[in-house]
Amino acid sequence: MTVEKFEYGYWYATELKKFADSIGIPSANKLRKDELETAIAHFLRSGKAQVPTKRSLARTGIKDVDKGLSLDLRIVNYTSNKTTKSFIEREALKIAPTLKRKSGARYQLNRWRKEQLTKGNPITYRDLVNRYVELNQFAGNFQKIPHARYINFLSKFLAAEQDTTMEEAIKAWKKLKKLNAPNTYEAWVKTKK
Repeated sequence: MTVEKFEYGYWYATELKKFADSIGIPSANKLRKDELETAIAHFLRSGKAQVPTKRSLARTGIKDVDKGLSLDLRIVNYTSNKTTKSFIEREALKIAPTLKRKSGARYQLNRWRKEQLTKGNPITYRDLVNRYVELNQFAGNFQKIPHARYINFLSKFLAAEQDTTMEEAIKAWKKLKKLNAPNTYEAWVKTKK
């Protein structure tokens, strides 16, 4: 497979994990989808399998949630589950009682948390809750992730195509995925010409 063919394809996380594992990328089952894509593209370019992240992929010790979540607890072994999410929401509402959850805020929060821990910055659940409040109060749109994604395509398609429906956007996405082209709205526009 060429890098271009890989990058023009749309891959589900399960497919990426299976492929990454088959080419020897270490800890493939612990990598995020974007990290898997980076690792596979690197392998296709160089023939070398390597982990594309500096964050620790090994989880050892007691989970934070099992210790009992509190604002002063340092984040060591975070678990993304209903208990943790409810704790963050509950504590955030104590700071900002009228807080409304903004689309993408949890994703941005998880990225921020991982970035802080990768840099070696010790953070507590209080830091996490405060960041969550900030993200939900952010007035603009969050920066799009740098990879071509289904959600980015739909967002651009629906904004640019007048009087269109979600059903039509999804149909266009499915058509685009079958083409030998980048999975972007811009590429879809070119295919129409």
